[in-house]
Amino acid sequence: MKATYHKHILNFKQASGTSRGILKTKETWFIIIESDNKRGIGECGLFRGLSIDDRPDYEDQLKWVCSNIDLGLDVLLQELIEFPSIQFGIETAFKSLENNNLFELFPSKFTQRQDSIAINGLIWMGSEAFMKQQITDKIEAGFSCIKMKIGAIDFKTEINLIKTIRNQFSSKDIELRVDANGAFIVSNALEKLKILSDLDLHSIEQPIKQGQIEDMASLCEKTPLPIALDEELIGVFSVTKKQELLQMINPQYIILKPSLVGGFTGSNDWIRLAEKQNIGWWVTSALESNIGLNAIAQYTYIKHSVLPQGLGTGSLFTNNFESPLQVKKGTLQYNNLVKWKFNL
Repeated sequence: MKATYHKHILNFKQASGTSRGILKTKETWFIIIESDNKRGIGECGLFRGLSIDDRPDYEDQLKWVCSNIDLGLDVLLQELIEFPSIQFGIETAFKSLENNNLFELFPSKFTQRQDSIAINGLIWMGSEAFMKQQITDKIEAGFSCIKMKIGAIDFKTEINLIKTIRNQFSSKDIELRVDANGAFIVSNALEKLKILSDLDLHSIEQPIKQGQIEDMASLCEKTPLPIALDEELIGVFSVTKKQELLQMINPQYIILKPSLVGGFTGSNDWIRLAEKQNIGWWVTSALESNIGLNAIAQYTYIKHSVLPQGLGTGSLFTNNFESPLQVKKGTLQYNNLVKWKFNL
């Protein structure tokens, strides 16, 4: 068995705003395993500034993985506990290899073009006019669930934008989620949640910065608006620590980004623990290329969540890989009549 790794820089079609700044490019890495004339491909979706494994020795770790690929998946996953994006990449690569199909990892009605996955339409931060245009575009494209990034422009402006939507569409017509990416400060977070709750929103992601466990627990207890943990899950490695976190904070929802929480294995742990506590969940991609997005989508479908998922990021880049993944009428579909074009 032989393994190699490759770096790839994804270029955004349009600079995309978050509370952490403007994104123009996204670095990612691929692991390719070869054995007996078969190949397996996985994406290590490193997210600079967000991934816990954004470390100087990241590439050294990829070299080590390729040199020790014969250790097998289980041993490698244990050794890579502090590198969740590499865990995700090698899980996908081994799955790809064993299925004798580079890209059909979890065969299902989704991959057979018989079913689709409901997804949210993502609204990036920017000027009021830019955000309004995105909202109009998403509604015209048939999305019934919209997720807005908030926290980078004036809060009153953001509230007025949401009011504009609500004046035209009730919560029965359009489900609205907001993502603060930790932008609120503890002293006024509850006040802002009360203002947002009057707009009949579904939920808010990560209202305050991760790591403020007691403050987040207090918010989740008092909030009039359901809270979903996102960044809070990053860097929590052991099952015991995951359980402790959920028990202490007791959020209404958690959001799983496989590249950031340890791939399918890490996501399965979080789902099992959340369901024990009656905590809802959904899955979101983290700006991977279509290679990683494909793996996440196929995994998500077989988990049977009834909520819209966050899997609509494949069309953001100018140099993504052509794939059967297509967004239509607010859903992600797998058109297996379209061939993959993966050229590295």
